[in-house]
Amino acid sequence: MKPLLLALSVVLVGATTSIASYAQELRGDAVAGEKKIAMCIGCHGITGYHASFPEVHRVPKLAGQNAKYIVTALTEYKSGERKHPTMRGIADTLSAQDIVDVAAYYAGSGVDYNQPPLAKAEGGSDEARALVARAGCVSCHGDSFSKPVDLGYPKIAGQYPDYLYVALKAYKTTGQPMIGRGSPIMGGVAKQFSNEELQIIADYVGSLPGELKTIQPSRFR
Repeated sequence: MKPLLLALSVVLVGATTSIASYAQELRGDAVAGEKKIAMCIGCHGITGYHASFPEVHRVPKLAGQNAKYIVTALTEYKSGERKHPTMRGIADTLSAQDIVDVAAYYAGSGVDYNQPPLAKAEGGSDEARALVARAGCVSCHGDSFSKPVDLGYPKIAGQYPDYLYVALKAYKTTGQPMIGRGSPIMGGVAKQFSNEELQIIADYVGSLPGELKTIQPSRFR
């Protein structure tokens, strides 16, 4: 990499980290967040809603997701570390306070606080279990894939498999202006596998019992 490009890369990564750190220090207000999700519910507020970019897939379930992870994701869309034109456009309209408020709202939506912790993931084919073990998914996402070791990591059990597949491929993608995710950890994991293997992983994880939901506003029901 040329010295100038390397320097710019370091600056951008540093800026993204600073923005994310600042946002994490703010206190999210779920009540305020509910008033700030107008641009979210058109996709994430419709059960099974399909997006068409970069390929047809269901948009992820957000209700019950870790707030810290949502903050990180939105901050990365805002900075361009995560490349997605629609999400970049939405994230650009949000202040750091908006982001933590939206994250607080989704983290608390649809949560059943009486639900016992999910058990260690079981089932799946021998091949699926072997691939997940090779990827080391439990080391970050927990042995139920719904209790990450750090709240900055997402719950993934029960997430839509087609979304998980698209996300995993995005971590493999580099050098594209509108597609790709910049996580060194997930990039290193995803690049070990063929797309066919990533599909098997996504199908397995998506088939597991999870805590994630899509909460539809009453006008969409």
